[in-house]
Amino acid sequence: MSALVKKSGHSVDMTQGHVVGHLVRFAIPLLLGNLFQQLYNTVDLWVVGRYVSNEAYSAVGTVTPIINMLIGFFLGLASGAGVVISQYYGAKKEDKVRETVHTSLVMTLILGIVLTVVGILIIPTMLQLMKTDLQAVPEATTYLTIYFAGSLGLMLYNMGSGILRAVGDSNRPFYFLVVSTLLNIALDLFFVIGLDMGVEGVAYATILAQGISAALILMVLARSEACIRLRLQDLRISLHILKQIVRIGIPSALQMAITSFSNVFVQSYINVFGLDCMSGWTSCTKIDQFLLLPVQSLALAATTFVGQNLGTGQVERAKKGTRYALFLSWGIALGLAALVVPTAPWLVAFFNDKPEVVEYGVMFLRLLCPCYLLVCINQIYAGSLRGAGISQVPTYIMLFSFVVFRQIYLYILTNFITNTPLPVAAGYPLGWLICSILTLVYYSRVDLAGKRVVDDPTSMPEKT
Repeated sequence: MSALVKKSGHSVDMTQGHVVGHLVRFAIPLLLGNLFQQLYNTVDLWVVGRYVSNEAYSAVGTVTPIINMLIGFFLGLASGAGVVISQYYGAKKEDKVRETVHTSLVMTLILGIVLTVVGILIIPTMLQLMKTDLQAVPEATTYLTIYFAGSLGLMLYNMGSGILRAVGDSNRPFYFLVVSTLLNIALDLFFVIGLDMGVEGVAYATILAQGISAALILMVLARSEACIRLRLQDLRISLHILKQIVRIGIPSALQMAITSFSNVFVQSYINVFGLDCMSGWTSCTKIDQFLLLPVQSLALAATTFVGQNLGTGQVERAKKGTRYALFLSWGIALGLAALVVPTAPWLVAFFNDKPEVVEYGVMFLRLLCPCYLLVCINQIYAGSLRGAGISQVPTYIMLFSFVVFRQIYLYILTNFITNTPLPVAAGYPLGWLICSILTLVYYSRVDLAGKRVVDDPTSMPEKT
């Protein structure tokens, strides 16, 4: 094992050893970390659904597309930084890893301020575009304002954990997330039940817990003895590195932001059916987010695996890792579908047990769950392509499938065919199908050889 890996202690060199073992060992703590991260908003929803009101429950649940629109843009850029770091790390270029780490963190601080201001300013417009029920608007406005005001903590945690994951360390981000999630649960209960703060309470609990997770991850980077060590005197932007991060990350950032913006309009099609339908869709999407965590974790594992192996020119090993990640995700998706479909009524009622809400939630969940096999295809292969530094085409495919196709489908459906909730929800699996087909076709034709973002003079010229 290289000296670079030995110095890190927690890092993993994926360029040698058993492929499945690396994917599983990397994905499990990442999965658990994502599970706990999802608990932030889930606990918020559960607390307001049980102890506040149905209007508050709909308000907190329906604002997810607005949050994802801005935070997703940042996470796309963060994924670009992770790809650059993983490839430099695989190529054993310590100086470049160090330079990328500090450039990424400065970029995070700047974007954190910008996105906070923008997020607060666009709240009224976004709620209007979503056709949010007037009863839910005050609580939604309060939650979003507090959330965006404290969003820098979330951004710093995700960038810091992305840096650690890029060098194979997915354990410590998970440990810190467990701590902050438990804190969030305790604060939710204290603020809402103890102090009767309602939606304000769950929002403050969230940003305080996110701040703790950011502080812990920054502390790890500052104390690291490896090339990812954070040093205040080195905090500056390298234009050369920033260009690489932007080239890889901007397509993903735009894809996440535009897709989430499109989901604002999708949400508006759901919202017109009233608060009960809004709440049923909220319960379904929250369960949906948990069910998709395994494939998302394996997709991130594939990104790091492919990035490191292409950094050393091991193209066939990178492809092998992609195939194994797909098989693993399929097996998990089938198992979850078999478990969730018969238990859907109890799962939905956990969040909101109003009979009308449960009926809507079960209908949506049983439609989406069997279609997760399609999600596995587009997520794993898109993750692999991003690990190779190929982010533009997967982004175009996702934008076409999740934005253009869905909006055309929903417009035609609701204006000329029918205006009922279930066909509206079917726009999601249909988008997954289109995306999977196009992604598979592109992946089968692309040549991964030479697809490295590291500035290795012996590598082939970059292709776009």
